[in-house]
Amino acid sequence: MNASATTARSDYPFAKELITNTRGQVSKVILGYRHYRQLLELVEDAGLDHAMKAVAQEKPLTRRQALQALDEP
Repeated sequence: MNASATTARSDYPFAKELITNTRGQVSKVILGYRHYRQLLELVEDAGLDHAMKAVAQEKPLTRRQALQALDEP
């Protein structure tokens, strides 16, 4: 068995269970709900950060302009 096929449990500190394929490679990771929520929050925060950086140079709209932009096709 090569080194890439072996999996150390310490490589997945938040995993409740690891599901492996017939070659011993991890194919699925089962997380507890609390760790899942933490991971989801991190992903959402990263997405928000990315979106904020993408529009950082744009001029802010007034409320009226924003509402008009939403109504445009």
